[in-house]
Amino acid sequence: MEKQGTLPSQDIRTLIRDGGIVNGNENNVQPASLDLTVGGKIYRLPHIFLPKPEERVEDVAKEIGAEAYTFEYPLEINTLYLVKLKEQLNLPDSVYGYSNPKSSVGRIDLKVSMLADYVARFDAAGHYGYKGELWAIVEPKSFRVKIQPGDTLLQLRLFYSDTRIKNQNVLENFYRKHNPLYFDETPIDYKEMKINDEDGSVIMTVDLRYDLVGWRCEGTQKYIDFSKKKLYKPEDFFAPIHKSPQKTVTLRKGDFYILHTREKIRVPPTYAAEIAPMDVRSGEYRSHYAGFIDPGFGYGKEGRINGQSIVLEVRPFENSIVLSNKQPICKVVFEELCEMPDIVYGEEELGSHYANQTGPRLSKHFVQE
Repeated sequence: MEKQGTLPSQDIRTLIRDGGIVNGNENNVQPASLDLTVGGKIYRLPHIFLPKPEERVEDVAKEIGAEAYTFEYPLEINTLYLVKLKEQLNLPDSVYGYSNPKSSVGRIDLKVSMLADYVARFDAAGHYGYKGELWAIVEPKSFRVKIQPGDTLLQLRLFYSDTRIKNQNVLENFYRKHNPLYFDETPIDYKEMKINDEDGSVIMTVDLRYDLVGWRCEGTQKYIDFSKKKLYKPEDFFAPIHKSPQKTVTLRKGDFYILHTREKIRVPPTYAAEIAPMDVRSGEYRSHYAGFIDPGFGYGKEGRINGQSIVLEVRPFENSIVLSNKQPICKVVFEELCEMPDIVYGEEELGSHYANQTGPRLSKHFVQE
């Protein structure tokens, strides 16, 4: 019988050992993804691009005037860079892949998208049996960022088939079995979900109840070294946003914010999840860069955790907008793995950076209580 669904950790390791992922490091395997590492080449780009089905990424970059750059200096704000990734793919005919930025990337407003040779889509090695090099387009949006070979900016997810929950009947059955949403320590009943898009997704809302509701990025000449952990003071890069009497927050056009969800989500270890774009009718803003949630997030291996809130990266792109407490802010789509992964998010041996996050947590680069 053919396997169905998302590849778990043990299948990803098998691909590495069998040559399906060239230069893959087994230490970078997560429950349902592989962290992709920065290689040794970097270019500065005049503009963004996508290769045609017959084109290699590096060839197109040189044709449009890409200039060789160096890892010695930080990447400048609103400047595009093309970075070679160490890993190459030689996937079997039964597997295809997509990528997402890592959480630590989104939380410092570093925009990262994957490019693959011969693939005219961002973040995709999206056909079965893909073979080719992988690259990343990197653009700091709020402050300068220094990267170097070995840093992990993207995570690659691999699939035998698409097993996303896409209708309400399947979602309701999944919901009643796993209780995927909690408010504080109480499960939220399926019938309590007043807002949905009738597409199998779960809508989550913004939490503006507590003293610290979020962070707004402040302009600075300082830069973040992506390889450093617990080094920087939040106030050097962000301004805290405190609760207002009305429990609202005004997001200014073009500014970057860190907020979090009111509901806590639970992802069973045989599932993963993705934060999907909200319907444009919900608001003119982007509510997340890092869209992947690992198996076991807010759940653990045995289901003993009562959920974790999702930290969101938000940027209004048309007009300033006022958000109110409990206003819809993102939606989540669950997808089934082909089998239980042999590592689960939050386990001590995995070293998950955000396993116990509460509130609007900044990235691992910052000193936080």
